[in-house]
Amino acid sequence: MIFTMGHSRCVLRRVFAVAAALAVWQAAAVIIRQRILLVTPAAVARRLCTIWQVQGFAASIGFTFSHIAGGFLLGLLAGILLAALAARRPIFEDMFWPWMAAAKSVPVASIVIICLIWLSSRNLSIFISFLIVVPVIYQNTLEGLRSMRRELAEMAEVFHIPRCRRLRYIILPQLKPYLMSACRVTAGMAWKAGIAAEIIGTPNGSVGKYMYIAKIYLDTDDLLAWTVIVVVLSIIWEKFFVFILGKILR
Repeated sequence: MIFTMGHSRCVLRRVFAVAAALAVWQAAAVIIRQRILLVTPAAVARRLCTIWQVQGFAASIGFTFSHIAGGFLLGLLAGILLAALAARRPIFEDMFWPWMAAAKSVPVASIVIICLIWLSSRNLSIFISFLIVVPVIYQNTLEGLRSMRRELAEMAEVFHIPRCRRLRYIILPQLKPYLMSACRVTAGMAWKAGIAAEIIGTPNGSVGKYMYIAKIYLDTDDLLAWTVIVVVLSIIWEKFFVFILGKILR
């Protein structure tokens, strides 16, 4: 009962926060009075009700979602594997350090422009999402592996517990908070970086291409409507993946 009341209060606070943000947005649009610069939330809501009629709407959603989600999953797998190598052999951590530092520090726009020399714009969002996710997953997983209780590993050795059981019952439960935290952070980062890559590379049939066209024609209604769609897709992906990962690691 206490949990339910606390959850309800949290939901009410978030609803109030959203309403307050929309009120500020509405006030700013009324004060500016320039549709090119900022439109009202009502105008964006009206456009959201009709934007699905745009030719290729569903295909663009599927294209962008599959590419960014694919890049995220590849980055998650690579980050975990590289962290396992670094935890087992410190020499690998030294070898990976400059690459991880560069991936975290170099601006996304610079990476996108450089990658356009080597990759087609169609696959660019996959690689950029991958590149943004890897260093965060790597660092969190490495910290999790190093903070594991050594007595549990020694017990597993003494009782000759098979490696698959060690992974399931000893390693993954201790890694869970680190992986969950990293995935919550990188899910949104992957979408921001992936959409930025699509806007710069403008691959045909992508959400980023539609956003770029809206910017060219100063169609603020469309630009903000596509932005809302991207935000919703990002939230759905984050909630869905974290839920599935929690079930796997439980």
